[in-house]
Amino acid sequence: MTESPTTGSEQVDADYGMFYLCDTDIPPPTEIRPVNGLVFSQDGIAVVMTGVQGGPVQVDVEVRSQAPETVDTHAWDEVIDHSLHAPYGQVRASHMMDGPADLPVLTPHGAGHYRVRVHARGRDTEPDGFVEEPVEDYYLIVWPQPPEPDIVHKQTDQRGASWRDSSADDSSTS
Repeated sequence: MTESPTTGSEQVDADYGMFYLCDTDIPPPTEIRPVNGLVFSQDGIAVVMTGVQGGPVQVDVEVRSQAPETVDTHAWDEVIDHSLHAPYGQVRASHMMDGPADLPVLTPHGAGHYRVRVHARGRDTEPDGFVEEPVEDYYLIVWPQPPEPDIVHKQTDQRGASWRDSSADDSSTS
């Protein structure tokens, strides 16, 4: 039987160069550590790093009951699978200042561990800029799965490389 995933599409406001995938009432992280250059998390929240400092980005989501069989890297600059723990099971894409976006709940199977595949493109278009129209696209696929290390399917944008370089510099000085 073929799965019919839940989908949604919306512009989400990035602020301070990021947007959240956040469970109920989880505070934002105090330390920014995007080692893979795209996404990082702590319990109940994942942070997706954007190229723009502020303004809307296009976010499409697909919520599944199991992992997709294939990985599409063709039209994307960065594609990474990342684990997220949802203590309440109500994770939503979230505007930094205005709360949840009008997208489906990403964790409909309830509290537990999930995998999110983050696709990104356009982060080098207006780095650190402020935009009024989206210049970046994100495609998130989420499914329940026990935690495991990140899987990098593709890393080609300069924005991600700069985050990876700064994370490597931070770890060498600690």
